[in-house]
Amino acid sequence: MHQLIYALVSAPTPEQALSEAKSVFDGLTGGDLSQAAVFDYYVTFDDSSSRVAGPARWGDRPTVARVDSPAGQRLLDSGWEATEREFIRTLGRVREALAACSDEELMGDEMARHACRALGAYRGPSVYLYDEHGQGIRHREALDRVLDADDENPLWVVPADVHF
Repeated sequence: MHQLIYALVSAPTPEQALSEAKSVFDGLTGGDLSQAAVFDYYVTFDDSSSRVAGPARWGDRPTVARVDSPAGQRLLDSGWEATEREFIRTLGRVREALAACSDEELMGDEMARHACRALGAYRGPSVYLYDEHGQGIRHREALDRVLDADDENPLWVVPADVHF
């Protein structure tokens, strides 16, 4: 399956922001050997060579956008809305399982366990926004900390199509 994810990175130029974001995406796909891969591969929107990913799948999107620009705000909003939507959907699955199953049944219910794991995930398909260290941004306070960070460089948002 494919999904769009977004890296929020601080950098002086768009080129450096893209490079920083690719380091984040490398870490999520196993290119950084210090982290386990949570996605198979990624394609950023500067790469039109794929027939199934990136621009071919999602259409034209900015490769990099300053968060404080209209394009950057649209990308950020898209990532945050996906984060909220996935959280509510997964939380609903957990609540249903808790209401319907005994403790013993829950122990053997793979779907309930998967939903609990997704709800607590810091990386992977249930997380849409990442900071410059490859950590998932899972709640509004974490997003606000990234947005309000006192950094001399502008904050950029970089989308990528990932496969899992």
